[in-house]
Amino acid sequence: MSHPAREPTGLKSAPETSGLVIVDKPGGMTSHDVVARVRRLAGTRKVGHAGTLDPMATGVLVVGVEKATRLLGYLTLTEKEYAATIRLGQSTSTDDAEGDVTGGASAAGVSAETIAAAVAGLTGQIEQVPPAVSAIKVDGQRAYRLTRAGTAPELKARPVTVYEFAVTATRRDGGLLDVDATVRCSSGTYIRALARDLGAALGTGGHLTRLRRTRVGGYRVEDARTLDQLAERYEELPLAQAAAAAFPSRHQRADEARRLALPRTRTRTRAPARAMARARQKSPDRRPPTRRTVP
Repeated sequence: MSHPAREPTGLKSAPETSGLVIVDKPGGMTSHDVVARVRRLAGTRKVGHAGTLDPMATGVLVVGVEKATRLLGYLTLTEKEYAATIRLGQSTSTDDAEGDVTGGASAAGVSAETIAAAVAGLTGQIEQVPPAVSAIKVDGQRAYRLTRAGTAPELKARPVTVYEFAVTATRRDGGLLDVDATVRCSSGTYIRALARDLGAALGTGGHLTRLRRTRVGGYRVEDARTLDQLAERYEELPLAQAAAAAFPSRHQRADEARRLALPRTRTRTRAPARAMARARQKSPDRRPPTRRTVP
């Protein structure tokens, strides 16, 4: 459903529609910033998203409006796909390009075969330690806040699944080696951590320099709209279509639909009553009738 974008003076509690907005998030904005923008465009406070993207990252951010927010918990757990660039030869404090360089070793001698072997070791079901600068809660506080306060927590490894980790291109610049890759993974997988762990496996250090989420479940970046496009013409994916894309469905034949539409009639029968009477007769707990003696 689409209509010209509106710029409300205040937010209302119940808009005309509910649905999903598939946003192509720009770099430099937090996911919360995007939600705040959609709240203004939709004219409601009841807006949420299905999985955070780091400020540096771009791509698919699924935003739910009103009743469609009920789908977000499910969508958060669905499979995701990314296009990433990993720089080998440098480690950073945040495992991405926004952090300070903390170390590294030349990647000039790293071969394509060595990279392929290290990538294979990070594919499948793996145990992954989240980045220290992440939103994971430790004793009620976000890990990134503790890290920035100088008390970085020791995070435990968590099981995640990397269904596909494919190198698509490499570029060398002295001791640095940029690796382009596509990653298809389960919910909870940190691509920054994959970059860090790839660099650690190769002995060079590594960090993420580019990240674009290209798919969340059934929603692809080709379906997404920029915030500027939404400002010109605000569009939501209607709730029925959103649910159909999010959940498995089965199309019914015409005869099946007719049977489901017809009310079921209940036939009254005395059979259950007769069965209960027989059960009482056979019950071991049933007391025998009292015999009356006639003088």
